[in-house]
Amino acid sequence: MKHWLAQRPWKRAAAWLVFLGPLFYTTYGLANWWATTRAQVPSMAFEWERQVPFWAWTIFPYWTINVFYALSLFLARSKHTLDRHALRLVSATLIACTCFVVWPLHFSFGQPAVEGAPAFLFNALRGFDQPYNQAPSLHIALAVILWDWYRQFLRATWARLVLHVWAFAICASVLTTWQHHFIDIPTGALLGIFCVWLWPLERTVSIPHAWQCARDAQRWKLGGFYAVGAALFLAAALYGGGMWLWLAWPAVSLALVALNYIGFGARGFQMNGVGRMSWAAQWLFAPYRLGAAANAWLWTRKLPASVEVVPGLRLGRLPTKAEWIDAGRPQLVSLCAELQAPAGVPHARCVPMLDLTVPPTVRLQRAAAVIEGQRLHAEGAPVWVCCALGFSRSAAAAIAWLGRYGGSGGLIQAEDTVRLARPQIVLRAGWRVSLEPLGTTAPGLPPHD
Repeated sequence: MKHWLAQRPWKRAAAWLVFLGPLFYTTYGLANWWATTRAQVPSMAFEWERQVPFWAWTIFPYWTINVFYALSLFLARSKHTLDRHALRLVSATLIACTCFVVWPLHFSFGQPAVEGAPAFLFNALRGFDQPYNQAPSLHIALAVILWDWYRQFLRATWARLVLHVWAFAICASVLTTWQHHFIDIPTGALLGIFCVWLWPLERTVSIPHAWQCARDAQRWKLGGFYAVGAALFLAAALYGGGMWLWLAWPAVSLALVALNYIGFGARGFQMNGVGRMSWAAQWLFAPYRLGAAANAWLWTRKLPASVEVVPGLRLGRLPTKAEWIDAGRPQLVSLCAELQAPAGVPHARCVPMLDLTVPPTVRLQRAAAVIEGQRLHAEGAPVWVCCALGFSRSAAAAIAWLGRYGGSGGLIQAEDTVRLARPQIVLRAGWRVSLEPLGTTAPGLPPHD
């Protein structure tokens, strides 16, 4: 027990708390003060919100976030997870307060008088909080971050249920204490999810550190395309108002996709080695993933899910669970960065690559090695190599494997073999340049159409 306690980074946690407390109250207070200096501060509320009841007792779950906030820092098992968690809290505070300054809003309902035990907490809250600092709700953002933090320590079903109920009570209390309008809740949740995505607790490269400005003109072109889409969705949300405000979600999603193409790369989608995204990435990119899935269906709906290239190697689109079962439960190798492999597929592997871009040679070499590893592990079962459509990324990976491990007689013959099995593949000159160093019997493969 003493050894377990000694391993906790107590001093570092205390240092973070000493930093975070003043940071919160200073930035939050300055944003409040800034709003009071404006001649007019608008409000954004739906008419139905006037029917939301005022329950004074919900100030108790509202205030519990302060305790869980401070306690969370001292539960960290390592300096790495502590720093990542603290950076989530810092990011949420700074981003929210920046929004409060750039786009101040105020709560438009006056709170009724409160008596009894809740009165003390309401008076303490009013001592530093004004009816400003609305969207995105920092309270909601912090609740999302803390929910994700605490759930790693809980394994029992009942304990996780308590955590979910507590998080829901926190989120609901911002309405029933008349502290926030509804618009503040989804925007606050989006901010919290964004901070969880930005600073993963796993020992992987954080999103800010993953940035490498793209040198590929195609990536900049695609990034610009998605940025324009994000701007159009945001304009529609702001112009339409009301339910149209939900279009801000796909606007954020497409903006992040644009950043992935321009700098974050495939890591921005946070796809792990078995083809599953982090929960935060799933939510942030959900509108984009829905569009990508619909696009894949439109292009491949009249094609077989996969075709046999050579005995033991299949090529096709990312399968559904049913298609994978119908194919005899093959070993799956996905090249998708944006679409997940079906859940419950054992031993699936993923080498994520951005769609419509040419990866470096080393990435294709990695894909070929993973295919070979799956083939050796398969014990007679076929290997299904896939991407969204099965036209480019997976085709290039299959060619790379045939050229290095399949005894195909060189990359030209490997491509011909793949194209014969799936004539729809699309491999332009850039792909062949990236594949060329992987050739065994034909190292000087020239680009050709």
